[in-house]
Amino acid sequence: MVHDVPPAQRVCPACGQERTAIGEEVGEQLDYRPPRCSSSSTCVASTACPHCQEHVTTADKPAQPIDKGLPGPGLLAHVAVSKYLDHLPLHRLERIFSRQGIDLSRSTLCDWMAAAARLLLPLAERLRVRVLQSRVIHTDDTPVPVLDKSRASTRLARLWVYLGDRDHPYTVYDYTPTHARDGPVQFLSDFHGYLQADAFAGYDGIYASGRVVEVACWAHARRKFYDARTGDAERSHAALAWIRRLYDVEDRVKPLSDAERCAVRRAEAVPLLTSICQWLTEQRQAVLPKSPMGQAIGYALSNWTALCRYTEAGFLAIDNNASERALRGIAIGRKNWLFCGSDNGGRTAAVLASVLVSCRRHGLDPFVYLRDVLTRLPAHPADRLDDFLPDRWGALAHAAVASFDSERSGTADDSATARPFGSPHRRLTFAPGPHHRPSGDPPCGSPDGYESSRLPR
Repeated sequence: MVHDVPPAQRVCPACGQERTAIGEEVGEQLDYRPPRCSSSSTCVASTACPHCQEHVTTADKPAQPIDKGLPGPGLLAHVAVSKYLDHLPLHRLERIFSRQGIDLSRSTLCDWMAAAARLLLPLAERLRVRVLQSRVIHTDDTPVPVLDKSRASTRLARLWVYLGDRDHPYTVYDYTPTHARDGPVQFLSDFHGYLQADAFAGYDGIYASGRVVEVACWAHARRKFYDARTGDAERSHAALAWIRRLYDVEDRVKPLSDAERCAVRRAEAVPLLTSICQWLTEQRQAVLPKSPMGQAIGYALSNWTALCRYTEAGFLAIDNNASERALRGIAIGRKNWLFCGSDNGGRTAAVLASVLVSCRRHGLDPFVYLRDVLTRLPAHPADRLDDFLPDRWGALAHAAVASFDSERSGTADDSATARPFGSPHRRLTFAPGPHHRPSGDPPCGSPDGYESSRLPR
């Protein structure tokens, strides 16, 4: 939009001549246009022999995410991303659609998500297979309330997360109705390698098999000493100082290769661990076993071999913060959607979260990715599901990204009055403030959690 100088102000006050243009000041303003739904019609033609009055042939209908269903792949992708990445509960999405003049009940949206999860289940299974090929898997779990018609209140189920290593950068969630050991035992039945987790007793059977090696988490051990600070400040601060020195070593080895990282750990961290073990053994004789400090010391010493195991290989991490970050989105969403409606709802959440969080881990636009997958997957050969793995899709899906960029730039009917902010390839970025901290999964280049190893001094 051009704002010209009014004719009355063009006259020179000194000589009365008309002033001519000598330049212009160009500015940009960021505006917002609410999203909108659109409808499309599909016409399937039929032909018949006019002489025989028979032999009718009908064209094949294009495959849809939901056969004979109302939602297109874009709408399904929008609802899935809104709930499982942006943590908007379905009742809130129901009101958002209502403001646009579209009546979609939350039960309808719930059925759509279940149908989308059934379609994406083979892809989620491929993610699981790839994660199980990792040298090390990070895992953790979080409680999820589930409605149970046989009870007056909800019961607690579990969502487990399994993070693949840097060579298999995928994040997979698994739902179990209880906190029993059967969940991780079944999921990890074909896994051979290192498992980094907390000291949950349900993993003991997995370690006993000999094919899985336990790697404990120093962040969990540190947290127990931190919680004991009110009852035994002196020993608590001393323990935190020891652990701080271990993390100082980790800060220095971040940019190194696996071999170099392992060598530095053995030269610097192993002597520190020996001193810490000696100090803990001495202090255990001076504290009550049931006190917070006694329990913190007991936890560290009972898991000491697993706590030291990260020094054996450069690709192992000192803590399990990567999996805790992967569960942060579930915890945030749980405060909004409050509970799962059933066990099937929990399994739906696990499938959709696996696909979307793995996509985000590769820095892809989750809506563009999921819409393209839901568009092509119904007619895609089953033996080529790996085409939709986020890393492979990101390298090949230039057409899908270009299509979305053109839609975001404006449709044909309003292109005369709207254009993308800035240049066509510009991404609007605001500088983070001094207290900004990144959130979400680590990038695919650092799935082992080295980026999260900073602790307060």
